Amino acid sequence: MSALSKNEIHDHLKKMPAWSQVGKSIQKKYTFKNFVAAIAFVNGVADAAEKAQHHPDITITYSLVKISLSTHSEGGITAKDFDLARQIDQIAGMPA
Repeated sequence: MSALSKNEIHDHLKKMPAWSQVGKSIQKKYTFKNFVAAIAFVNGVADAAEKAQHHPDITITYSLVKISLSTHSEGGITAKDFDLARQIDQIAGMPA
């Protein structure tokens, strides 16, 4: 799977609220009511990532979780990143 062009990335991001491109990755922040809820979300993301064999960078700061997706083997953003991003939004209870 090859890295997407700038135009392809832009087209995908138009359909994905609150996701943004940061360098060679896409990122989104999620806020939860407390640490336990944030960890439950991260555990759900871990399950989805393991099934997809595509693992995001995750930063947890109490109730704030930042997800960063990039396909390192391709040196940028691929369709695989957007597929997992949609799954992550579903885990967070957001419409796909």
